Amino acid sequence: MKLVRLVAIPGALLVVGATLAASPAASAARAASASQHAALNCEYALCAEVANPADVFGPDYVGHDEPSAAFYSNVPGSGNHMTYSLRLPHDPSAANPNTPGKSYQFQLNGSFWFGMALCDTQSYPEQVSKCTPDSDGNIVDPAVSPNHPGTAFMELQFYPPGWVPWPTWQVAVGASGCDPTKWCAAMNIFSLSQDPVNGTSQNATCASRTGLEYVNFAFITKNGRATAPPNPVNSTTATFTPDRARDLFMRSGDNLKVSLHDTPGGVRAVIRDQTSGQTGSMTASAANGFGQVKFDPAGSSCVNIPYNFHPMYSTSSEQTRVIWAAHTTNISFTSEIGHFENCNGPNPIPATPFGVDASGNPITCPAGNTEGFGTAASPTDGDDNFCFPGTEALRIQVNGCTDTNTGFDSLSYQPVWPDGNRALHPQPVLFSSPRTGIFDRVNYSRTAFEADLPRIETNTCDRTTGAGCTLIPTTDKGTPAAFYPFFSAFQNGVQNERGASGCAWAFGNQLPGATSNFGRNAQYGSLLSTTYLAFGGHGATINRINNFRQIISNPCPAAGNRS
Repeated sequence: MKLVRLVAIPGALLVVGATLAASPAASAARAASASQHAALNCEYALCAEVANPADVFGPDYVGHDEPSAAFYSNVPGSGNHMTYSLRLPHDPSAANPNTPGKSYQFQLNGSFWFGMALCDTQSYPEQVSKCTPDSDGNIVDPAVSPNHPGTAFMELQFYPPGWVPWPTWQVAVGASGCDPTKWCAAMNIFSLSQDPVNGTSQNATCASRTGLEYVNFAFITKNGRATAPPNPVNSTTATFTPDRARDLFMRSGDNLKVSLHDTPGGVRAVIRDQTSGQTGSMTASAANGFGQVKFDPAGSSCVNIPYNFHPMYSTSSEQTRVIWAAHTTNISFTSEIGHFENCNGPNPIPATPFGVDASGNPITCPAGNTEGFGTAASPTDGDDNFCFPGTEALRIQVNGCTDTNTGFDSLSYQPVWPDGNRALHPQPVLFSSPRTGIFDRVNYSRTAFEADLPRIETNTCDRTTGAGCTLIPTTDKGTPAAFYPFFSAFQNGVQNERGASGCAWAFGNQLPGATSNFGRNAQYGSLLSTTYLAFGGHGATINRINNFRQIISNPCPAAGNRS
């Protein structure tokens, strides 16, 4: 990963507000600066991974590791209306957090999320001016025609508690929290300001404000109204500052019902906390401040167009994809991993507002320190960027760096994932397959396990031939990573406090009681070649290997026990 100064050039985002005081003792400074413009930098943040990053961020960009479980159904509405059950996991005790082998959710995945493809007529590929919501008429194979409707991707992200808080992470999001002990969630909608046919990108003035891959961001609130502008032209520090009075906060162990469905005003996410009795929601509507960024490659304008973001497709299949994204998924669950590395040693990490210095350069783990722990400890290296001292944490005081772990040696790639050892490792997140149809009674018929490892194995993987692409990534030392997490199923059911029992998915290591792990890492299947538009190719296409994928009949239907 290159060290990028945050300046006003395409692919690197100038974030106004980067001179605020450090987060733990700076509430007054944050309040005074709440109206300053701020936007997420997708070069570092938890954004949808692009298929051809050199066209967006430059040749040195690496990307984000996002193992996913996708769900397929040919039932009309399965691409725009579904409900999941979800149980938020507990962490180990906050005592002695630097014990060798001990881990927390924020160290393993900065977020997990539910995904869906959306219409966005100002987003890639910029060839047609209309997108009919909720329609499989939007399925256009790039190999046949470049005239695919403009596409965005929504991620309903959940953020674990305990470490460095928002809005510190308005610059780059790797392991952020809203509260010392409670979870929060936010609707993130990612769009791409590029025309691959003509090889043009958003003008530099606007790209410096919003980024080429830009984000509409809004926390899930108890009244369903955004507390600050979500769109990246008008978003401020307040957009990324949790509001305990208005935002939905959830406790570890809470059982949730999560629904995503279209409305006349745009796609709506609803979280019903069945444990606390609280409900939160967010609708991606113009009335809530959501908007497109007008595509103006030849000019200098940066204009927000108020917009209702609607789901793009009627169904969910291999064809209902976002054609600019590395993943081929539509309706999916994903864990965002590989964003946290310990920074241990005698030399302190400077306390800075957003993990960057006054010039916008990422703070690194000081020389003479080590990353990892125990037998996995090694000298700090070049991917230990955006670092924070544990003294800035809300509760769990661990020093850490949150850039993409290009060396595949961080905690995400160690066997410290959920495995039943509650003293040292967190519980797994438990979630059901989605259900769709009237009263959400219809299960999805197929499941796909998909890992975008080829996209991010930049030092070893040839994405044209597949040579050097591995299911267990290769570390910067030339050896296989110690571990790679995988999905398991509890097919006999997991009973919750309300007495409900149904098949549940889990993500992590081998778990007591799980009936199948689908071959552990082998579950991700074989290399997948996908067709994309060549940038500046006037409709020509290229094939790239960005994923491993395996599709099977859904072995874990929601709300149904299986012996």
